[in-house]
Amino acid sequence: MKKSKESNILTSFSDHLDEQYGKRGTVKREKYEQEYEAFKLGVLIQEMREKKHLTQEQLATKCGTTKSYISRIENDASDIRLSTLMRIIRDGLGGHLNLSVSF
Repeated sequence: MKKSKESNILTSFSDHLDEQYGKRGTVKREKYEQEYEAFKLGVLIQEMREKKHLTQEQLATKCGTTKSYISRIENDASDIRLSTLMRIIRDGLGGHLNLSVSF
């Protein structure tokens, strides 16, 4: 929660997002949510790669892609296909991908 400068009222993060990007379901908010999920995925891949003591180039070689593609994923500049994500997790990082859907 953050304190509003004008009124000393605490604001939740959800309220902050509503104020900055609109309510869930609006175009601007949904774009923000998608970009945030892509960012989180990139950070997760980078953290797992570093935990395995792999360079981007080593990870790319293990999963059959390029260093620049791994870099784009980690820096949120590239969409990633599910099949490629699965290959990075399985072949590159030795893990298993579990997906969930929430409403």
